[in-house]
Amino acid sequence: MRERENRVDEPNEGCGLTDGAGRVAAANHVAAAFCVADAPAISVVVPARDEEGAIGALLDALVAQTRAPAEIVVADGGSRDGTAAIVELYARRDARVRLVRAGAAYPGRGRNVAAARASCDWLAFVDAGTRPAADWLARLAAEVERDPSLEVVLGAWEPVVRNLFDECSAISYAYAVPVEVGGVWMPPPCVGSSLVRRAAWSAVGGFREDLRSGEDLLFMDALDARGLRTAYAPRALVSWEMPPTLARTFRRFLTYSRHNLRAGLWRRWHAAILTRYALLLLCALAARLFAGVAVALALLVALLLAMLAARGVVALWRNRKTFPAGRARNALRLALLVPLTATVDAATLAGALHWLVADKLRLKGTMKEERGTMK
Repeated sequence: MRERENRVDEPNEGCGLTDGAGRVAAANHVAAAFCVADAPAISVVVPARDEEGAIGALLDALVAQTRAPAEIVVADGGSRDGTAAIVELYARRDARVRLVRAGAAYPGRGRNVAAARASCDWLAFVDAGTRPAADWLARLAAEVERDPSLEVVLGAWEPVVRNLFDECSAISYAYAVPVEVGGVWMPPPCVGSSLVRRAAWSAVGGFREDLRSGEDLLFMDALDARGLRTAYAPRALVSWEMPPTLARTFRRFLTYSRHNLRAGLWRRWHAAILTRYALLLLCALAARLFAGVAVALALLVALLLAMLAARGVVALWRNRKTFPAGRARNALRLALLVPLTATVDAATLAGALHWLVADKLRLKGTMKEERGTMK
């Protein structure tokens, strides 16, 4: 693509086809050329905040798609690192790349701002911190080319697995009951690998902007509730990076826990965990009635370890085809699954407490707001 002036678009209330300096109009002129030449023309929408370590790889993957997007609109949600500068560098190199400033924004607002500023009728949503396969957009678009009446196309995702910790993370919490589509098994769809007609995004009111997580599930629920014509593209694949340490896993699920409760999605996650730990406490309290505190504590610890180990065994069993291994490898996995599951549970409970104090009781100054974009 030709060299051009750097473009940084500021958000406005409309679709953003013009601004004071005419920079957005020029950008949309470039995209419009693609829209005329290609059908369906697609704007890729990316929310990003503090993703300097991942945004370059994502943009590399997007500009190299076998089915070229008309434009790639990145909404920066107030990054404190070099994310915006990296996007600006790509924008100078490729006329399709655009940076818009969304202010201090969670992913939902980032997607809404970028979608409003996009030029095409089709919006492909992908998250910073992920990487689409080279034919990701082509496979999504192929469904629309086969059936132009479609309003939503849902692709697939998979966790990136490089080592034992990644394996155990994928086995522990990245598992989802797969669905069969056209003879191909795929995980339940997610927003981060989807193609949505602009009218459908607008019809459901876009994404909730006050949530760090859960806004994608609410958006998917809203699309489903409207009965929109939907197709699946199980080979339109996006790879998802998981937290590489226990500490980062705890921080991520701490945030997710609080915001999923804010979204009203507690039945999908918290209900099972809270029930398990309530039963453990009831058993310990019952033991305390008939024995001393030491016995009750010992029983609580024993039951906790047994529960974590049992959940690890179940996780290994249900992932036996996805991550096959011998007994020795599975024993090693189980040894890591126990603390990993405990970490996720602890973050879930801590996040629920944060929600109770900061959101339900509305006490001020309890914890600092979370940073980051990836889910």
